[in-house]
Amino acid sequence: MSEPVVQDPRPERRPKLAERLVAELRSQVVSGRLVAGQKLPTESRLTETFGVSRTVVREAIAALAADGLVEPRQGAGVFVVEQPTSAFSAISAELGNKISHALNVLEVRMGVEIESAGLAAQRRNSAQEARIYEAYTDFDRLLASRQATGKSDFAIHRAIAAATNNPFYVEVLDALGSRTIPCDVASPWGTESVLTVEYQVGLQREHWKIIKAISAGDAQGARDAMRSHLSASQQRYRDRLAGFDPAETAPGETAG
Repeated sequence: MSEPVVQDPRPERRPKLAERLVAELRSQVVSGRLVAGQKLPTESRLTETFGVSRTVVREAIAALAADGLVEPRQGAGVFVVEQPTSAFSAISAELGNKISHALNVLEVRMGVEIESAGLAAQRRNSAQEARIYEAYTDFDRLLASRQATGKSDFAIHRAIAAATNNPFYVEVLDALGSRTIPCDVASPWGTESVLTVEYQVGLQREHWKIIKAISAGDAQGARDAMRSHLSASQQRYRDRLAGFDPAETAPGETAG
């Protein structure tokens, strides 16, 4: 944690104002801060709250409506839809509680997060890097107090996705939600045997390799570290599906 932060000299891509507003409102819908049937703030209030123009607000609302997250009603306002119809929301709703589905989730994550780690190494700014470290530290805090670490584990991966400065990487993880970290005690797949201290310490070692590569601006190293991290997780679930006992994994040989 004390290693110096190496900044990438290349300028980061700055998302358009409308993209930022879309990402924020989408996050509020996915997290439940904006619930189904709730009316969005007025156009005037959104312009004031986010410091953007009415044109930006209208562009953002149009994008959310196209994704099936909100519905403009003439003369009444814009409302969060009762059952979002976006493809990402549908993915989240259809996933079941089987180990085979956990493997499906991990396969999607392999396709998304390996590249997101590389892009984070190239594009992250100091604030985004700090958020990655904060999530990593929070994992340590929860582990020390013997609390479930799934939320902080997810926060690490989400912060890395955010550091790509491409909001769609974050959108995919938000859509997967709690299924992103299936080994957590709160997950349908979680079992006490895979949540030993040794197991979680091993996870942190894997997380640290990813974060160190991102801090060094080592895009390929970050991709390799993320691939190793997720591949280990895949193997653990394949073993469980085949009937092996995860408790037999030696301390430090993590897989999730």
